[in-house]
Amino acid sequence: MIPSANIPPGSIDKKWSNFKSSCELVAPANRRKFRILVVGTGLAGASAASALGEQGYEVLVFTYHDTPRRAHSIAAQGGINAAKNYRNDGDSVFRLFAETLKGGDFRSREANVYRLAEISVQIIDHCVALGVPFARDYGGYLDTRSFGGTRVARTFYARGQTGQQLLLACYSSLLRQVDLGNVKIFPNHEMLDLVVVDNRAVGLIVRNLLNGSIHRIKGDCVILATGGYSNVYYLSTNARKSNASAIVRAFKRGAGFANPCFTQIHPTCIPATSEHQSKLTLMSESLRNDGRVWVPRNQEDKSKDPRLIPEKDRFYYLEQWYPSYGNLTPRDIASRAAKKVCDEGLGVGPMGLGVYLDFADAIKRLGKDTIAERYGNLFEMYQSITGENPWEVPMRIYPGPHYTMGGLWVDYNLMSTVSGLFVIGEANFSDHGANRLGASALMQGLADGFFIIPYSVPHFLATNGKNKISEDSPEFIVAEKAVSERIKRVLSYQGNHAVSEIHRRLGKILWDKCGMSRSHAGLTNALSEVKELAEALPKLIRVIDEGEGLNYALEHALRLEDFVKLGELMILDALERKESCGGHFREEFQSEDGEAARNDEEFAHVSVWFNQNGLRLETEKLTFEYVKPTIRSYK
Repeated sequence: MIPSANIPPGSIDKKWSNFKSSCELVAPANRRKFRILVVGTGLAGASAASALGEQGYEVLVFTYHDTPRRAHSIAAQGGINAAKNYRNDGDSVFRLFAETLKGGDFRSREANVYRLAEISVQIIDHCVALGVPFARDYGGYLDTRSFGGTRVARTFYARGQTGQQLLLACYSSLLRQVDLGNVKIFPNHEMLDLVVVDNRAVGLIVRNLLNGSIHRIKGDCVILATGGYSNVYYLSTNARKSNASAIVRAFKRGAGFANPCFTQIHPTCIPATSEHQSKLTLMSESLRNDGRVWVPRNQEDKSKDPRLIPEKDRFYYLEQWYPSYGNLTPRDIASRAAKKVCDEGLGVGPMGLGVYLDFADAIKRLGKDTIAERYGNLFEMYQSITGENPWEVPMRIYPGPHYTMGGLWVDYNLMSTVSGLFVIGEANFSDHGANRLGASALMQGLADGFFIIPYSVPHFLATNGKNKISEDSPEFIVAEKAVSERIKRVLSYQGNHAVSEIHRRLGKILWDKCGMSRSHAGLTNALSEVKELAEALPKLIRVIDEGEGLNYALEHALRLEDFVKLGELMILDALERKESCGGHFREEFQSEDGEAARNDEEFAHVSVWFNQNGLRLETEKLTFEYVKPTIRSYK
């Protein structure tokens, strides 16, 4: 059963301050008696660990990377939103709140979204204090730019490497706590199970990836900050090691999974060039500030040098279809538009799956130096990957899996349906509804880690006290045995296929039938295919037992099992949600002009799935008191 969302009383602009002033606290002298386990070292995990370490708690941090600096947050390029209104262009906390709700197609909680907007103004000051080198204008003031789905310039940035600079700041803050002895980091350690006793998270089972040893780790609470699950599609913008195992393991231990079908397809990826590609590269949405998106109007021009196609034969489809927002329409809309023109035979590039992103006009208007200052490293990256010079010819882009709005259900305090299990950043479902606006992922990760968790975790510990279960208890022993037996089972598989080949097969099923466009027939067929794949997995893949030491194939096989389980859940959720909203586009439910058609009467809720005695669906009703749902139009 879904517990209370624990939304504080008061008007929406007072709820967060009411919670902060009334929450329970742990006395400074008692904080070192509590042990907090943090899984993941991206922006959310590193900021939460450093903030709790600063308060004086014992914090253990686990990452499957060899260093926290490899977390996927480093790949976020374009910027971070904050409602500081430095440009005096009409921005406000309420406007950011309203645009985030609208951008998510009214499928998120008002209270959580308002808090995110409210905290955003503090994040920038905090990051500047940590040394983040945000871009500045000629006078030395912090500069901003626009992102999709907004009409103000509220995105703070550090050229095209904002995520990297923010992660370095969080990393330095984390290492300060390591040096003080408050935080201990365990690199090359992967969480393989969550230990739950009487519906309270009491610890983890982790595996040392270097030598294969398995360990029981006790904690008074657990924080999952393990990111999203876009790699379920195989081809995505996520790092190759990004996976869903931590949240799937928690789901199997009783945590509710919210809106698993809400996935985001990013419109600005470098297109795949062959069927054998294993990774997509993201080109920042910030490029759409100055780049114009177009395709040839005539199919016979697709193979021409784009510089030779005259202006009258260029179709600037976003500017024509969505004149109010133009090239900065939200991601889900821009992605579907690109798919539409490519499906009509106007796509460019080797596979016909690409559109042009052209900077010729911006270079002529602003000068090469200005464009280089804003996007220079992105231009270099594009040329390095494609061999094409974007200063001379337009970039080619196409949508690809990027972010997941679905995740483990959490209440206002970011606690899951399992007591003591907190879920932050992209791993939870909290703030973005059915579509995330650009530059809001970094905002959420830092809001959760630096500003919310330091209140909600002490409140839980002060209220519930220490965990009295020891690492030698039957619950820990049973959990460790289950992990060991699972590893032995996977190592016994006698198939003839590489794990990556079967993962690619799963990804293609999901991309074709549960990706940008979905239908009842396609989803039903996909569900059958994924179930067949799950049953056949032991006969398909082979994992060689390497004994003690690194075994990448074993790591991938364990993650693939979790991806298959998650893929089935995504399809079931997409079938159940008989409407189109945000990134969830059901072909049966669209307006006359082909836009997503919501069904607020039946589906203005959060879908929460439980894995207890089979899959079970429950719903949390969404109410809108401050921003009334409207037809989402960017025209």
